[in-house]
Amino acid sequence: MFTDYIDSPLGLVEFKASEQGITQVIFCGNSKKAIKTNEITDSCKQQLTQYFNGERKQFDVPLDPQGTQFQQSVWHCLLQIPFGETLSYGAIADMLNNPKAVRAVGGANGRNPISLIVPCHRVIGSNGTLTGYAGGIERKLWLLKHEGIEVGNSKVNGKLELKNVINIRQSKTQFLK
Repeated sequence: MFTDYIDSPLGLVEFKASEQGITQVIFCGNSKKAIKTNEITDSCKQQLTQYFNGERKQFDVPLDPQGTQFQQSVWHCLLQIPFGETLSYGAIADMLNNPKAVRAVGGANGRNPISLIVPCHRVIGSNGTLTGYAGGIERKLWLLKHEGIEVGNSKVNGKLELKNVINIRQSKTQFLK
């Protein structure tokens, strides 16, 4: 396994790769492990840096996400959401020809091991509201705004402060290796 990091406006980002592709991208708080890179992590580092600098809207680094067949199908749908656009959980369930799978789609979205590149942050509620995000809702709001997505004001949005999550490890990462 290969591992590297970048400092981003949202905190430290850890990314891992196999010989086949990126297996994980997470906000890791302040904890760093040993760095061991390969061509894939080098490319990922460059592309993530470009994304945060506003120079990249689409990633082309090879991916190697590990998950169930259903999770893989949801993550494939996430890759279809263009930069600057959003979809609801229901729309993704419809893409899978399984409109009753809205909650299962939410579960698979929350277990996405490759944040940012597989854009789970672009999934919002059917009424256009922000929904949960393993990296913290503050990060999700920042990412959407970074991509030019207008997020309506709400009681929650007005109270969100990035400093509250910037040094915190992304939640729901216990299932990642």
